[in-house]
Amino acid sequence: MVNGPILLVILVVSILFIIIATAKFKIHPFIALLLASYGVGFSAGLNPLKISEIICNGFGGILSGIGIVIILGTIIGVFLEKSGAAVTMADTVLKIVGPRRPGIAMSIIGYIVSIPVFCDSGFVILSSLRRSLVKRSGASSVMMSVALATGLYAAHTLFPPTPGPIAAAGNLGLRDNLGLVIMVGMVLAACAAFVGFIWARLVGSRLKSSEDVEKISLAEEVVPEHYAHLPGPFKSFLPIIVPIVLIALASVANYPGHPFGEGVQLPIMTFIGAPVNALFIGFFCALPLMPEFSKKTMTGWVDQGLKSAAIIILITGAGGAFGTVLKATPIGAYLGDTLAQWKLGVFLPFILAAALKTAQGSSTVSLVTTSVLVAPLLATLGLDIPLWGVCLL
Repeated sequence: MVNGPILLVILVVSILFIIIATAKFKIHPFIALLLASYGVGFSAGLNPLKISEIICNGFGGILSGIGIVIILGTIIGVFLEKSGAAVTMADTVLKIVGPRRPGIAMSIIGYIVSIPVFCDSGFVILSSLRRSLVKRSGASSVMMSVALATGLYAAHTLFPPTPGPIAAAGNLGLRDNLGLVIMVGMVLAACAAFVGFIWARLVGSRLKSSEDVEKISLAEEVVPEHYAHLPGPFKSFLPIIVPIVLIALASVANYPGHPFGEGVQLPIMTFIGAPVNALFIGFFCALPLMPEFSKKTMTGWVDQGLKSAAIIILITGAGGAFGTVLKATPIGAYLGDTLAQWKLGVFLPFILAAALKTAQGSSTVSLVTTSVLVAPLLATLGLDIPLWGVCLL
């Protein structure tokens, strides 16, 4: 087994390999993570006959608790996208906030829609709404675009049921406490979205786009033509609100002292609030969004959700394999002892994630890879204290 500074070289080379392979040579992250796993295993001196076993255990271990959650969350997102429910949610928020505050409305809309829908899809879905609002309010198109994008990314990267945060929670040992992850993540995401809105205001006052110069046709519709009939607000919000509330309530119910009591309600809330069960209930709440019960909708929409989830699951599993290989080597312990002298704290995962995201573009890959690298270093970085301990700092 290799020891000493060479372990840091192995780690840095593996990270650079993942970045270069995905960003420059366009190798799929799944293959890049598997190759990095084998590379670290051989370089660190693991038993060659055990490396494949370690990789398989890591792949299956991370997916055992979150695989179905990712699938169901993705399917719900497809239902909301295909049915036009995402547009209904956006229009509902716009009516509440008011057309006089288009920037903050766009940020809130992005925040809500990105909970079930991938942020890139959300941006496309809401583009017609954004353009129409620019016309009606006279607001800067750049400001509106940045506000929408930051709202979308804040929710997409900071709390479940989006795949990236679920995968990161699994890598950090929080798969059984997703309720707490959701509650804390929602607050942090709201803060991040607000900061993004402030930045959008600053950028929008300085930059102009063609949309600010060219007049948009008054006949342009907010609702895309392919949506024959949009569902109502209640049916639109239900599939995302129900799972989040159930998971959060189950988490609170199981706090020390059991705030809701220890009677029959405790096992019931624990059961329906389990992430898999809560998302499955959310799926049934999404079924009324179908314009018709047919093979095209029921089977077709589910198929699309499965295809979208497959990529995320494969990347998540490969990330779990990479993390398991790292744990099987002395890299984590040596890196922890080294970093203890630098006192980087929370800046280390931030720098790693920012570098990965900037280089290869995928938020999910960045979340998975960074959480894998940081998990064994939490104690060393001073990030393993309870949440209430953080609040007292």
